[in-house]
Amino acid sequence: MEQEENKKKKWLRIGSNLLFYGLLAALIFSSDAKAFVLQQLVRVGLFNAQIKTESVARSNPGAFSFYTADGKVVSTDALKGKVVFINFWATWCPPCRAEMPSLQALYNKFENDDRIVFLFISEDEDLGKATQYLQSLQTTFPLLTRAGEVPEALFSGTLPTTVVLDKKGNLVYKKEGIANYNSSAFITGLKNLL
Repeated sequence: MEQEENKKKKWLRIGSNLLFYGLLAALIFSSDAKAFVLQQLVRVGLFNAQIKTESVARSNPGAFSFYTADGKVVSTDALKGKVVFINFWATWCPPCRAEMPSLQALYNKFENDDRIVFLFISEDEDLGKATQYLQSLQTTFPLLTRAGEVPEALFSGTLPTTVVLDKKGNLVYKKEGIANYNSSAFITGLKNLL
């Protein structure tokens, strides 16, 4: 009887170890699993963003151009007079994917406010894949791409990167890494810039 009990414990331990290592492997090798876990951490408020305008050293980082959804080239210089929210992302980036729901929710809140412009710049080489990904999420913001180099003060290659420019084109917020942009603190910060 004791031998049977020891066998059960042994198999339970082996099963638990297999489950643990299986989940660990999924997190290491599956970008979908990583994105899911990160998205849950964003939802619980672990990565809340906040614009602290009183402590920001405003600087003009320079302009860059981007392609609109209809293929036109626009410069961020043309957006002066508006607050500009820029997010650099890619489909293969789990943190980018994890913050997409918060970005869409933020966009929904300001979508009809012509004092703010949202630029969601895809760093994907395959724009078809990026388009399919956004369609699968049922996002309503346009897919944009860079039309040349971006000043390093805005984007140094880290994904995701999010920046906010004030109405004069000054950099007032920069975050490299994941964040929840649909937080009340971040929304208040954006509204204060308008």
